[in-house]
Amino acid sequence: MIDIRQLRTLKAIQEAGSLAAASERLFLTQSALSHQLRELESDLDAPVLIRKTRPPRFTQVGERLLTLADVVLPALRQAERDIGKLSLGQAGRLIMAIECHSCFEWLMPTINSFRQHWPEVELDFQSGFHGDAQDALQEGQLDCVVTSNPGRHGGLCFEPLFQYESVLVLGNDHPLNDKAVIGPEDLAGETLITYPVDPERLDVFQHFLTPAGVVPAAMRHTELTLMMVQLVASGRGVCALPSWAAAEYVGRGWVRTRALGSGVWCTLYAALREDERERPYVQDLLVTIRETSQRHLSGIRAVAGAQ
Repeated sequence: MIDIRQLRTLKAIQEAGSLAAASERLFLTQSALSHQLRELESDLDAPVLIRKTRPPRFTQVGERLLTLADVVLPALRQAERDIGKLSLGQAGRLIMAIECHSCFEWLMPTINSFRQHWPEVELDFQSGFHGDAQDALQEGQLDCVVTSNPGRHGGLCFEPLFQYESVLVLGNDHPLNDKAVIGPEDLAGETLITYPVDPERLDVFQHFLTPAGVVPAAMRHTELTLMMVQLVASGRGVCALPSWAAAEYVGRGWVRTRALGSGVWCTLYAALREDERERPYVQDLLVTIRETSQRHLSGIRAVAGAQ
């Protein structure tokens, strides 16, 4: 059986040019080094070194082992470096909050995958959060906030995750299904069902209704995406959701969707404290979110420049 210690010994002999110099490099006595060689040759039942030459010459078996050493030893060293880096940033804390209610449907499987690779990181969610999550992030109560509304908070950075389209969700018999293009004015007479957050934080207001100066006839709130869709399906109003959140219910035949105008595209961000963003596990979380969302979510696109 070949082990790492023996490969290192052979490489040291090759580089040092003699057994004596190799033994000094490896902090071994010459007798201990010679014992290693005899043990290796006994295990392989073949000589690896022609000893009566200066510098030592390797047999074909020895040359093959040196080729192996050239692959294994650098790879092992790189792994040791990586582990060293990870050990400095492996243990930590990630307390997250989500300002986008519909994100739970895809983020939780992503987090489960992350946990497998970073078991030492304390990962938890702040549920039922009231107030401004980004304020809590700035104050150190949270470590990451998933949001589509980047604020202006000192010491925070906003890492783009991906872009998504916000679409209008309609009951199957709603008259707006007959329209090829939905304009802001089409919602002036509608009951708009939304999550219980300030209208200026909602995509449909921020990017569609407010710029046009349109206010819906009425509003109704619910915290659950499923309840929102059920209300729409029963003719209680309309709602706007990310296309990935609506896709499941469209597939079931419960509701239909229409683009808002020529398309309302928004960006989802991970808000972080600037002094935390380079931690290895934080960077890996961002990559994991981007990769898994691209694989599993429909109707999204990558953000230019996001790694």
